Amino acid sequence: MPNAYTPPKIWTWDSENGGQFANINRPTSGATHEKELPRGRHPFQLYSMGTPNGVKVTTLFEELLEKGEARAEYDAYLINIGNGDQFGSDFVDINPNSKIPALMDYSGDKPVRIFESGAILLYLAEKFDAFLPSDPALRPEMLSWLFWQMGSAPYLGGGFGHFYAYAPEKFEYPINRFSMEVKRQLDVLEKNLADRRYMTGDDYTIADIAIFPWYGWMALGLLYDAAEFLQVEEYKNLRRWATEVSERPAVKRGRMVNRTFGKPELQLHERHDARDFNTNTQDKIGVPDSE
Repeated sequence: MPNAYTPPKIWTWDSENGGQFANINRPTSGATHEKELPRGRHPFQLYSMGTPNGVKVTTLFEELLEKGEARAEYDAYLINIGNGDQFGSDFVDINPNSKIPALMDYSGDKPVRIFESGAILLYLAEKFDAFLPSDPALRPEMLSWLFWQMGSAPYLGGGFGHFYAYAPEKFEYPINRFSMEVKRQLDVLEKNLADRRYMTGDDYTIADIAIFPWYGWMALGLLYDAAEFLQVEEYKNLRRWATEVSERPAVKRGRMVNRTFGKPELQLHERHDARDFNTNTQDKIGVPDSE
C-alpha cells in the first residue's frame, strides 16, 4: 500500500498535525491558564457551547421551563472551545476533562458540580421528576438508550465527523470504517422507531433529548453536510421522529443557546432570561457572528 504509515516505537504529540481542531486537543489534562467563570442570578449555571452535546442540556432546561417548572431557570455562559476556554482554571474545577457542557447547581445547601452531558440530563430529570418514562418498568429501557447515545456518538462525531468533514486530508480507510458504523447506528434507530413514537414508547424522555442533536440532526441533513453521502432518506422512521422532535418549541430554543455559528438570528451566545430569545440574538444586538 503506497503511503502506508508505520507507527513509531514511541508516540509523540505534534500539535501541528491535528486538522481544524488541533488547538483544542492535547494529550494532557488540567488548566492551561487562570480564568474566572462568570456567575448569574439563577440556581443553575451552565457553561457550554452549542454543539450537539451542549444542545442536549439547553434543550432539557427549555423543556422544563416549557412545562412551567420555574425552578429550572438557568444562566448559560459560552465556553468557546475554539479559543481554549475549556482549559481555564475555573472550568477545569467543574469538569476535569475539559469538555462542554458543565453545570453548577446552587439550589441546595452545598454547590453541586455535574459534568458529562448524559449525567447532567439524568441529574436534572431526577431532580425535577420530568422527562422520565411514566411507566417505571421502562426506566431501564430509557437508561439503555441514554447510555447507548453516550457510547455511540464518539463514532459519529469523533470518528465519522472528524475524518469525513474536518481532517486535513481525506483517507479512504477511516471514512469507510466510520461510515459503516454510523450507518449501522442509524439502522438501529430506524428499527427501534418502527413501532414507537419516541425512543422508549409513547413518552418523550431524556433519551430522545440526548439522541436528537446527534442522530436527529444527521437524519435531517444538518450535520457534516453528509446527508447524501449516508443516504439518510432511507431511514423513514428515524426521519419521522426527528421531524417531530425538531418542531418542539423548547428544542428550537435549546438549539440557539451558546450557538456561535450559522445564521445570526439563531445565535444566542448567552442566555439569562426567556426574553433573551427575542432581544439578544446576534442579529438583534449587532455583534457579528463568528463565521
